[in-house]
Formats: sequence, C-alpha cells, structure tokens
Amino acid sequence: MMQTLPLTAPHCRAHCATIARWWSDHAVDPAGGFYGQINDDGSVEVNANKGVILNTRILWFFSEAAVFLDSAECKALASRAYHYLLDHFDDKTAGGVFWELDAQGQLVNGKKQTYAQSFAIYALCAYYKATGEQAALDKALCYFQLLEQHSWDQQQLGYLEAFSQSWQALQDLRLSDKDLNYPKTMNTHLHVLEAYTALYLQHKTAEVQQALERLTLLFAERIVNASNGHLRLFMDMDWADHSPFYSYGHDIEASWLLWEALRALDDQHLLQIYRPLVVQMAEVALQQGLCADGHLADEWHLATQQQHQQSCWWIQAEALVGFLTAWRLTDDMGYFSAAEGLWDYIQREHIDAVGGEWHWLAASNPDRATQYKVGFWKGPYHSGRAMMEAALLLEQSH
Repeated sequence: MMQTLPLTAPHCRAHCATIARWWSDHAVDPAGGFYGQINDDGSVEVNANKGVILNTRILWFFSEAAVFLDSAECKALASRAYHYLLDHFDDKTAGGVFWELDAQGQLVNGKKQTYAQSFAIYALCAYYKATGEQAALDKALCYFQLLEQHSWDQQQLGYLEAFSQSWQALQDLRLSDKDLNYPKTMNTHLHVLEAYTALYLQHKTAEVQQALERLTLLFAERIVNASNGHLRLFMDMDWADHSPFYSYGHDIEASWLLWEALRALDDQHLLQIYRPLVVQMAEVALQQGLCADGHLADEWHLATQQQHQQSCWWIQAEALVGFLTAWRLTDDMGYFSAAEGLWDYIQREHIDAVGGEWHWLAASNPDRATQYKVGFWKGPYHSGRAMMEAALLLEQSH
C-alpha cells in the first residue's frame, strides 16, 4: 500500500503542479490543441473526437494554474487551449461554441448545449484573469448575452437545456446518455451559476450582477430541496421534479459553488439567509453519502432505496472542497476529518502513482481500465480545482 501524505496546503499545491506537468507531458496534440482521449493505461487515441467540455476545462485549468502556480508554462498551455477554442469551437455564424469536432478540428456536432456555453464563459474568464486579454472577456460576454437571449425562460424562469446549431428548439435535450430528457436540469444550472460567478468577479456590471443574483436565488429555492438537503436533478418547464435518484457528488459540489456565488454577490443579507442551507447540503452528504472507507458514494436510487457506492474521481474531488468549505463555515472538525479521509482515499485509489493524473474509477474497481484518463468528460478541472481550492481553504486563518 502506498504511503499517503497528510492534508496540507503545501501538499495540495505540489499535487496541482504534478497534475499540470502530467497534462503538459501527455495531452498536447502536435497536430493542434489537445488529444481527445487518453486511455487509463496512458495510450493515446489519436483519432478520437474533441469535445468542447474537455477543451474548455483544459483552458480553465491552465489559466487558473498559471496564476496559482505562477507558471509561464501553464500560461502558454492556456494560450494554446484559448486559440484552439476560438479557431475551432467558436461558431462564427450563429455564435456560441460547437459541441464536438473530429481529431482534425472539423465540425462533427454543432448543437448548443447551455452547459457547454457556460464552461466556455467560465474558462474565458479564467484566461482573462491570467492574461488581461480583453478579447477573452469580450467573448465571454458575447456567450453570456447569447444565453440570456436564447436560453433564459422569461415566463417560468430558469435556463433551457439545449438548442440546435442555429439556436432553434430540439427534441433531444440530453447532455449525455445518462441524463433524462427534460428541459431544465440541476447540472446545467449549477454550471451556469459557476460561470456567472466567475464573470461577475471579472466584470462587475449591473447586468451580470442581476443575472447572477436571479440565478443564485432560483438555485437555492427551486433546485435545492430544503426539506431533505438534496438537489432536484431533472425538471420540466414548470419545475416539477422527475429525479430518479439523489446525486451525492452534485449535492456537495453545489453546496460550495452556491456559497461562492453568494460570496461574489457580497450581500450580507443573502449570505445570512442561505448559509444554513449551504451547511445543510454538506451535512446531508456527510451523513448519508460518506462510506466506511472514506469516499463519498455516487448516488441514492429512489426506486430501489439503494446506494450506489462506486467511486468516481470527480465526486471525491468536489467532496474534498465541499467538506473543507463546511469546516471553514462552521469550525466543525467533523468536516475536516471527512476531508482528511477523502484525501487519504484519493491518494490510495485515484491518483496514478507513476503519473499524477487521477483515474476515473478507484484502483480497486475491476472496471477501472474501461474508463479513459482523458476524454470528452474528463479533464484536469475537477482534480486540479480541488487542489487549488483545498490549498486556499487550508491556508485561511480564522
């Protein structure tokens, strides 16, 4: 069994640098941008399609890491991702970002997922923060305006899930095969919230503030179920809930991202009102989702009343930040102990001992090799962000 390191800010900072180095060494595609897929064993699928989610997450990570690590190499890789995004994913005709390209950067699927536009905003704001390049912020504001124009439901509120390449209605709105086909989802609203928080921190105008405040209140009131501390996952146009399960990973991720949105707004009244809700979400995840070996379970299925305990890398990353945030909000060492157990588990089960990038599934899972290490849904965003956020939380003084 590998020796694990204690949960400290220096160790988190060092591991963030390790993640950046792994991506720099393995993920750069000499033909342009970054590879679309690297398998769990490190082999590269050179002909794999390239998804906008991976590309924007790479852009976000290297932009943030350039500042966090004071790294010229990370800044250069952020620039590579930025230019690839604008040259290949940006729709010069209808606006917004395309969903998927082939390995050569040619269009495969031009649909406009609200989720994807949000990640583009999030990434561009990070790049603007790292470089001061006004064109990046201008493009983020352009995508923001497109979401406000096309995705915002003015009658019943909320952001609609997806559109065609030309921003027309679609029958199949699903983000992935795992999702249900409903027009409003928690996951999309969570990442619009994340994006608008980042945009407001870089561009504090009344328009962005209004959109962020409106969405923050909507998320807290319509998407978080205060009666049980879980998120409503799939909703129809009038917000009726059709969720077949609870998602512990999203519950804990939403708890700290909601708090970040409230902090960005810096409205003491709202902070006071919703602070208990943020803590409740973390507490429910801790009490109901934390497994005996230290990891946070995947889901609770309502029909069978059974817990799905599979360990996915992103859930552990978000739980680490969520529990540390709850610890800072409450001074309750139970949350810190949970974070310590998670960090120990992550090192044993998810971090590749010879490389540094995390495995999708835990090492002890017999299906681990079936999941890629880099791909459409897996970039350095969850693991890298967890290391940055954890270091900052651990460095805070009371």
